[in-house]
Amino acid sequence: MDTFKPKFFATSTKGENAELLVDLNSEYRDRRKDAVKRVIANMTVGKDVSSLFPQVVKNMQTEDLEMKKLVYLYLMNYAKSNPDLVILAVNTFVKDTDHVNPLIRALAIRTMGCIRVDKILDHLCEPLRKCLGDDNPYVRKTAAICVAKLWDLDQERAIENGFVTILQDLISDSTPMVVANAVTALAEMQESSATKDVFVVNVAIMNKMLAALNECTEWGQIAILTSLAEYKPLDSKEAENICERVVPRLQHANGSVVLSAIRVIMMYMRYIKSEEFIKGLIKKMSPPLVTLLASAPEVQYVSLRNINLILQKRPDILQNEVRVFFCKYNDPPYVKREKLEIMIKLCNDKNIDQLLSELKEYASEVDVDFVRKAVRAIGRCAIMIDEASERCVNVLLDLINTKVNYVVQEAIIVIKDIFRKYPKRYEAIIPTLCQNLDSLDEPEAKGSLIWIIGEYAERIENADELIENFLETFLEENSQVQLQLLTATVKLFLKKPSQSQEIVHRVLQTATQEIDNPDTRDRAYVYWRLLSTDPQAAKAVVLSEKPPISAESSSNKISPGLMDELINNISTLASVYHKPPTAFMGNKAFSADAVRKAAVADARDEEQITGEAMDSPSSGAPKNAMADLLDLDFGSSEPAYTSPPNSSMPVSNNGPNYSADLFDMSSDMPSNQGAFGGMTGMGMGGMGGMGGMSSPPAQHQQATPADPFGNLGAFGAPPQPKPATTQSSTVNDLLDLF
Repeated sequence: MDTFKPKFFATSTKGENAELLVDLNSEYRDRRKDAVKRVIANMTVGKDVSSLFPQVVKNMQTEDLEMKKLVYLYLMNYAKSNPDLVILAVNTFVKDTDHVNPLIRALAIRTMGCIRVDKILDHLCEPLRKCLGDDNPYVRKTAAICVAKLWDLDQERAIENGFVTILQDLISDSTPMVVANAVTALAEMQESSATKDVFVVNVAIMNKMLAALNECTEWGQIAILTSLAEYKPLDSKEAENICERVVPRLQHANGSVVLSAIRVIMMYMRYIKSEEFIKGLIKKMSPPLVTLLASAPEVQYVSLRNINLILQKRPDILQNEVRVFFCKYNDPPYVKREKLEIMIKLCNDKNIDQLLSELKEYASEVDVDFVRKAVRAIGRCAIMIDEASERCVNVLLDLINTKVNYVVQEAIIVIKDIFRKYPKRYEAIIPTLCQNLDSLDEPEAKGSLIWIIGEYAERIENADELIENFLETFLEENSQVQLQLLTATVKLFLKKPSQSQEIVHRVLQTATQEIDNPDTRDRAYVYWRLLSTDPQAAKAVVLSEKPPISAESSSNKISPGLMDELINNISTLASVYHKPPTAFMGNKAFSADAVRKAAVADARDEEQITGEAMDSPSSGAPKNAMADLLDLDFGSSEPAYTSPPNSSMPVSNNGPNYSADLFDMSSDMPSNQGAFGGMTGMGMGGMGGMGGMSSPPAQHQQATPADPFGNLGAFGAPPQPKPATTQSSTVNDLLDLF
């Protein structure tokens, strides 16, 4: 008796791949073609159809060009995962390279080059040789690129079979597109060549490339122009001839072709001696650069970065085109910033009024970051052009009167730089600046106004009151503001000692006893020691004449050496980053496989180093580089950390006190040979008298009768720093040094 057995895991559907398998084996051509299309569609969306490899390969043998393209596309995608089965397709590939249709011949040789499997290389050489000598130029240009792919996989095989020589001969081909592809392949092979002799441009090759330049596609023109840039002309006359033949490329519709042509012309200008010819080239380069600004924002940005470089090399190239760089309301922020930089570089005494009017308009926009840059641009114009500085200052005063907080603060920062450039010229505007003291809330703006008050304290009647106003929040201020307050207070004291002695004493005492920032504390100790020992020396140091600020220091100027390298790389990423190629990429292009192998090798090396460190007998206790430096003993044969010689110094419970050893070195020095001249009492405390600073000698603690600053004896010596607490971290050990 038969019993019913349910098949719980059985299914009535066979799955999509099973259906495709049936259709691929169909006797009807239309069903097979439709099945191949569905296979490619599944492959495109990420489904695994590699199990159909043998059935798809069977459909290669067809006269239908569309179906053949689809099968070749499938082969290129799954060849790596099925290297053994790729051999099944070799006979069809070889047969297709002899097909009467040049499109099929080119398609076959291109697909063989794209299948990066070692087993197929043995069968690639003969078909490739036939295609390189094919009668049809389309097949030859496709085969030229295939040589570069073979070179990438096996350089020795490419050399042994003479493909490099054949490729070099193709530069003499009568068809421009074949020449362009040959140049492209040889240039790529030259980059990865160890000997760098695969593609050396000489006079003959240069003339052949120039002959093919006008009739190439845009990508072919870029390849030829890039290779021309590697050629060094023999003399000025040859450089002029090459430039004349390259100049028509400046009118090309493709921006990359234009920039590549400009790159060649800029490089060849170095060899041209005729100034008239150079002026003519500069005149011809201006319109194409302006035209590039009519492109999409991304292309504009690349063009602007390149124009920025060109202007630094040739400032006269766009002298009369400043209006082109005025910002539009719908420009992206990154384009506006670059335009602003170029406007500043094009600024001169003829267009300064027009430029200032435009920048003043920008200062009323809603983009705060752009407004700040516009205000700074006004200050940079004032520093660059002496005759226009007064007009720039008037514009800045108008902006301050708008009472917009961030505009006022940026204007004060800029005016500080103008004061440095033109000292004692615009002192009359100081009262206007001081009226906005309460609106300042940014450290840089506060620091700038404090610097102005300290620098011109003798001309500001209520300078002490203004400084007092800032001192109310001294402990809460940013370190930048604290440092400026310290210096400004000392300047005020040196210029008005009778009015500010109490202020400077209070500031120095607060800074040395209540401030944790080492920079602020160090500076306070230095000022205190300087004032208490030699006020005249303090005046000479603190009130010394500063060098005026220059236009170069306020802009990102590129060094001449780097500039030449960047000019050589116009129209590449280096010209956008304004960095040499070595700064952001290796000596060669890295594939994903190479990056993965490098990461594995680095991890293996790291494990090996870690293992050696663990096995080393000297690695009993971890020591950092600073501890190794501190272990150096300059005075005895024993380690510096064995026992602090001075028991009066505070010692950390968890480690040695290195400051004791460093400061006790001063005991061996004669008292009249202080490390800093008149600052004898500092001994070896070169970091501003912190830590174990000794008291100054008695003769320096009393002011001389001729002291113009009154009784400075009240300063005495700086207070001793707070005792060190229990510390265990490396940072705290470093702080013990002071």
